[in-house]
Amino acid sequence: MEATNTPQDPSDSNPNDVISDDSLPDTDATLSPIPPGNHPNDSQPSPESQSLGNPSTAPQTTLEAPISDSLDESSEPVPEETVDEPAQNRVNPPESGPTEPGPPTRKRRRRKKFFTELNGNPSVAKSRRADLAKEVDIEALIAVSVGFPVDSLTEEEIEGNVVPTVGGSEQANYIVVRNHILARWRSNVSVWLTREHALESIRSEHKGLVDSAYRFLLEHGYINFGVGPAIKEPKLRSFDGVERGNVVIVGAGLAGLIAARQLVFLGFKVVILEGRARPGGRVKTKKMMGDGAEAAADLGGSVLTGINGNPLGVLARQLGLPLHKVRDICPLYLPDGKAVDSEIDSRVEVSFNKLLDRVCKLRQTMIEEVKSVDVALGTALEAFRRVYGVAKDPQERMLLDWHLANLEYANASLMSNLSMAYWDQDDPYEMGGDHCFIPGGNETFVRALAEDLPIFYERTVESIRYGTDGVLVYAGGQEFRGDMVLCTVPLGVLKKGSIEFVPELPQRKRDAIQRLGFGLLNKVAILFPYNFWGGDIDTFGHLSEDPSMRGEFFLFYSYSSVSGGPLLVALVAGDAAIRFELMSPVESVGRVLDILRGIFNPKGIAVPDPIQAVCTRWGKDNFAYGSYSYVAVGSSGDDYDLLAESVGDGRVFFAGEATNKQYPATMHGAFLSGMREAANIFRVARRRSLSSADKLNDVTEEVDDLNKLFDAPDSTFGSFSVLFDPGSNDIEANSLLRVKFGVDKVELGCLCLYALISRKRAMELGGIDGDVNRMKVLNQEFGVGLVGRKGLSDAAKSLVTCIKLARSNQSGGNQVQ
Repeated sequence: MEATNTPQDPSDSNPNDVISDDSLPDTDATLSPIPPGNHPNDSQPSPESQSLGNPSTAPQTTLEAPISDSLDESSEPVPEETVDEPAQNRVNPPESGPTEPGPPTRKRRRRKKFFTELNGNPSVAKSRRADLAKEVDIEALIAVSVGFPVDSLTEEEIEGNVVPTVGGSEQANYIVVRNHILARWRSNVSVWLTREHALESIRSEHKGLVDSAYRFLLEHGYINFGVGPAIKEPKLRSFDGVERGNVVIVGAGLAGLIAARQLVFLGFKVVILEGRARPGGRVKTKKMMGDGAEAAADLGGSVLTGINGNPLGVLARQLGLPLHKVRDICPLYLPDGKAVDSEIDSRVEVSFNKLLDRVCKLRQTMIEEVKSVDVALGTALEAFRRVYGVAKDPQERMLLDWHLANLEYANASLMSNLSMAYWDQDDPYEMGGDHCFIPGGNETFVRALAEDLPIFYERTVESIRYGTDGVLVYAGGQEFRGDMVLCTVPLGVLKKGSIEFVPELPQRKRDAIQRLGFGLLNKVAILFPYNFWGGDIDTFGHLSEDPSMRGEFFLFYSYSSVSGGPLLVALVAGDAAIRFELMSPVESVGRVLDILRGIFNPKGIAVPDPIQAVCTRWGKDNFAYGSYSYVAVGSSGDDYDLLAESVGDGRVFFAGEATNKQYPATMHGAFLSGMREAANIFRVARRRSLSSADKLNDVTEEVDDLNKLFDAPDSTFGSFSVLFDPGSNDIEANSLLRVKFGVDKVELGCLCLYALISRKRAMELGGIDGDVNRMKVLNQEFGVGLVGRKGLSDAAKSLVTCIKLARSNQSGGNQVQ
């Protein structure tokens, strides 16, 4: 991989201005929306066990089932949805008092039998079978929380041939073994789980299944990932000592960082190109300070939306970070500052949920009866509101608008843009458990993930060129060559066309990029001299009389318990988020203070002047052009999958929250997509190396023959070379064009792409000054795309054959003379 200098560390700036406009080029918005009042009440993950830290003490007893039931209590996995996190791991836990019954535990469909032999062994006592079955069920719940299906294999497992035959008892055994290994590591994520550890409590005849499951979980990043000391050190080298090639990663956000760490472990050399002067992408923590107060404000991704199975929860445990549950209490205030009547609030919330239910029933009917029909969610909700006479009273209408603003926040877009049919397509995959803040901000994760990685900051990628020979990435006046490239830029950047792909991306991917929505959310973070709003709530809301501005400062987050200081963050969603970027920071902060004083001054609580304030401008950020993705009208969850598809026969890969159908618009979705693509790159590289043994001679011979032909081109200008049809002088006859990118000699690793064009057009290109101008004419005016050697059409291959024959005859004739 070529680069002319070494990566540098990002620098932080801490301006002392009271109000700042945190805009170009370094702003972002929340990736993890969390509608208040709708938080799951599931509890924290199980506390870490110490059993794996001392393998010599692990029990050795085995039973007739694949998994032994002899694990001691300290290491037994417990369901992540049922155990409260210890008090010492919480920040400012709620005061003790009468315990109110929580909502019923979410039921998950489970097979009655995970392993067919469990009920067929008379030597095992009934009680022992019951305990073992309970443990298997617990481990299955943990696997479900991570994203595995209950009783079947994932597509990746099927493709990875984890069992010889899909279906049957061996698959059932594999699932139990896989779940056990996963649960065992999750019980203590600070220790590296070895294959030997995994084997300790599983019958010896299932060693093959252990090897298969362990390898799959390890290569796909389900176990032994993260930033704990015992995890990071082994991850800095190839797990099997094999070097598999070079990967250029575009973007140092969560997806790019975790992909880089995993790829290094899988045997790749990596380099990360980041346009900003810092890592993290749309996860940004701003240090605010002044007058003896200081706080860490998450201006981008902020909330861990569901902790059960969440990989960021694993990172928090490894770093010893306490989790602060976002409490469900969210009082609302009218425009005049008075509290909303709780009875009216409840009534409108019920009506709002009924409207959504009716829309869900309507769309189901439409999908079944009329295929591919979609309308805006806002249009459907308004129609039902009118039909059923919901929220006719002015106060009720303001309350309904607040709930709509909250929905616009969750989706980073206006209701008029959301697909009625698929806006909530990711709901079935939502991670359970509490929604939490991380003390000190999410930059803690970013810093830990970025450590020891080769990151080149302030390298804005302009072009990605790919072919059968590899990839060439142009960034900041430099060329970076690799075997593959992983593009993790936000969907907004892809929509903007900031990066040129050569050849052009496939039409179906370009269509998906245009169909999917990329919305906007902004924030105003304000550091005060002291906390005047109280410490018993994490959120409160404010209603607006203007429906078009319902999202303006409609929700406030209190970060006092986790940021280190008295910090409030006001959210701006929907249409108001767009208008917000046209306002001055001083005006925006003034409006926030007016709202706060309208709420607290009548209570006799003075609202002090702020020490410092920051306004985000994510829509104007050249490295994002927005906040996070949503399903727009005419789009669907399938478009996330299309964005995730690799192109160029396994040369260009894509990651990021907008490539994750299950967890879009979340920090953990970005993280998981990076891990997914690391596994995909590994799979492609391994497949390529296996097939190369059979095809290497043929491919090398083909490439060498073509290179020899271009050693004596009929015409050359700049990086362009042309071979004419030797059998015709017609200006419309075909010619083969080659464009070289990179160094001057093919054998030193330059990237060559080809196109079939007429002799006339080849001559026209020769008359144009500069390769950049020639490329524009070729792509834009001629409408011609470049391809790799394998992508040559039959006509191009036929022309190559004719040229070879003609030159062979010419060479033979010279010898006769």
